[in-house]
Amino acid sequence: MRFQKKLQKGTLGFSSTKFTKVYTMETTKAAPSQAANTSDSLAGGTELNGSDILVKALQAENVKYLWGYPGGAVLHIYDALYKQDTIQHILVRHEQAAVHAADGYARATGDVGVALVTSGPGVTNAVTGIATAYMDSIPMVIITGQVPTHAIGLDAFQECDTVGITRPIVKHNFLVKDVRDLVDVMKKAFHIARSGRPGPVVVDIPKDVSFKKTPYHGYPESVEMRSYTPVRKGHSGQIRKALQLLLAAKRPFIYTGGGVLMSEASQELRTLVDMLGYPCTNTLMGLGAYPASDRKFLGMLGMHGTVEANNAMQNCDVLLAVGARFDDRVIGNPKHFAQNERKIIHIDIDPSSISKRVKVDIPIVGDVKDVLTDMLGMLREMPAKPDPKTLSAWWETIEAWRARDCMKYDRGNTSVIKPQAVIETLWNLTKDADAYITSDVGQHQMWAAQYYKFDEPRRWINSGGLGTMGVGIPYAMGIKLAKPDSEVYCVTGEGSVQMCIQELSTCLQYNTPIKVISLNNRYLGMVRQWQEIEYSGRYSHSYMDALPNFVKLAEAYGHVGMLIERPEDVEPALREARKLKDRTVFMDFRTDQTENVFPMVQAGKGITEMLLGSEDL
Repeated sequence: MRFQKKLQKGTLGFSSTKFTKVYTMETTKAAPSQAANTSDSLAGGTELNGSDILVKALQAENVKYLWGYPGGAVLHIYDALYKQDTIQHILVRHEQAAVHAADGYARATGDVGVALVTSGPGVTNAVTGIATAYMDSIPMVIITGQVPTHAIGLDAFQECDTVGITRPIVKHNFLVKDVRDLVDVMKKAFHIARSGRPGPVVVDIPKDVSFKKTPYHGYPESVEMRSYTPVRKGHSGQIRKALQLLLAAKRPFIYTGGGVLMSEASQELRTLVDMLGYPCTNTLMGLGAYPASDRKFLGMLGMHGTVEANNAMQNCDVLLAVGARFDDRVIGNPKHFAQNERKIIHIDIDPSSISKRVKVDIPIVGDVKDVLTDMLGMLREMPAKPDPKTLSAWWETIEAWRARDCMKYDRGNTSVIKPQAVIETLWNLTKDADAYITSDVGQHQMWAAQYYKFDEPRRWINSGGLGTMGVGIPYAMGIKLAKPDSEVYCVTGEGSVQMCIQELSTCLQYNTPIKVISLNNRYLGMVRQWQEIEYSGRYSHSYMDALPNFVKLAEAYGHVGMLIERPEDVEPALREARKLKDRTVFMDFRTDQTENVFPMVQAGKGITEMLLGSEDL
């Protein structure tokens, strides 16, 4: 079962030992890369221990930042880090945060995020971060310490089966049993992490491997793996068929996900939508791929999507799915979704994602950027154009749905802060700035996605697939390190923020001044909302009885704390926080306790069977 599950997720589907054997022989031992020392490539090579080789490999991969936490099994590696000055190590306060911060860095930059943890509890603390990256297809290399090779399997102090524990939540993992294999394994790890459908790769290094010496001949420039060859170019015949279908459509719709951002294809998508004049939607993970301020954008779709996006998805006759996987939170009940006849074109680099949940008519396997580039080239050569009359009628239908204004809320309320108003105010203040928004998981996450209009890619950083609480501050920390001149805001709730609040200490130590916006309703808001709707208001363990004084807590960590309780203070507080460019600011907004996220599709319902407000309950 586990093996089957892995194949479905698009992983490699090989046992670690077999996989290593297959392509150890096939690694191209080309000339060493420029990052390697010239002296290293002399005959016989320079003798280096495993830790120094690891550092050389990270330098050759142009790793600038490494998030980690030391422990016994990785002390040799930490000693090697001490002796170099090109990689900055960031000491987090919990291993989970190390992986989250590296993950946030990878999401914002597109580079491979790197984390380092020790054996046993170091690994198990990192598991949540690894699973988060895996579900959202984020390129990462996680280096884990392990007990010495002779002690593996003997229940040694701080031992756990890292390969076994992480196998279902990584793209691939390695256990390095011989120091001579380390340099090749690192090359493969980075290659696997960033190519094809990206994902996290774990490299488990026993302590004796980290101090044993071996001749070092430089870092390989390239790697070839017969067992791993992701397809980049889409089939030209399939692309042509897809275009013909799109141009003949009466009710076309373009549905895009995180794959567009992963392949850096936002510009190609924008050009395609503009050339065709078709309506477009993004998933939660794809926000920013197409500008939210453009009229052709119908908003986010899915469980908390807009009426116009969900209805267009359900009622279109040709659907172009680009780098999206028809997630359960997107299409609702698959049987309801399949009730309407439509032709589906699905572009994805991962063949296992195609026809997994929804049967498609034209599958195109390939990198989104490459496929869209080819599609645009063919479109420019084609004499056929969309029929303006039928397209105009489709837009009239869409505008009628849009006119329902499903995002309205009580904007005139002067007695209590509406959480939506906080996000709208933030957007108004930062829409012309280079701003990154991170979020945890819950009601605040949905309000941020709904009311902040993302016009650029990689500006919305959140846990989509796993839905991990506590990611907001580590994400923001990782982004601020990568983008020191940008504004970084963490939109969180009083529940989520306490999962990784200790990282406020890391923010101070490494001077990463982020702005934390806590929408504090004294409830686990999304849990409370479901309990209100599905469980007749039985609020079982969803109320926070003993919250800390967040202002004093922020100050105790060396930061600025603000308590905001009145609607008229929302904008002045945000303006004040923006002025404090070199300080981390924690803003505790006391928001309406009764506010729910609408629209909402209940579990088991179709995406057009939406609750639009409390009157529908």
